Amino acid sequence: QVQLVESGGGLVQAGGSLRLSCAASGRTFSGYAMGWFRQAPGKEREFVAAIRWSGGSTYYADSVKGRFTISRDNAKNTVYLQMNSLKPEDTAVYYCAAPAKPLFGLSYYRTGSYDYWGQGTQVTVSS
Repeated sequence: QVQLVESGGGLVQAGGSLRLSCAASGRTFSGYAMGWFRQAPGKEREFVAAIRWSGGSTYYADSVKGRFTISRDNAKNTVYLQMNSLKPEDTAVYYCAAPAKPLFGLSYYRTGSYDYWGQGTQVTVSS
């Protein structure tokens, strides 16, 4: 049974920082990409960031580029999302996700490419 458990969400003022963690179990994820998505109330789930299994390549949504950093520790089966310069529009439930197969090209950005999802962690940024 594959499990992804997110942590680190909370309430922060605009301009502040948070670090999300996602601990994976039930399978080794060292050969697979990992991703972060978010969903705000009344909106569809959207891509935030992804990282190749090696950690050598990262992918970001334009809205977070330069502010968020995704990283991973394969020895700990954990992926992180460092979020700096947070804005009220970053408020959402953040989900960690992993695919059941290798990803290529634009598939990193697509919700449907990921098969396993965490329960989500709430991030609220006040103005």
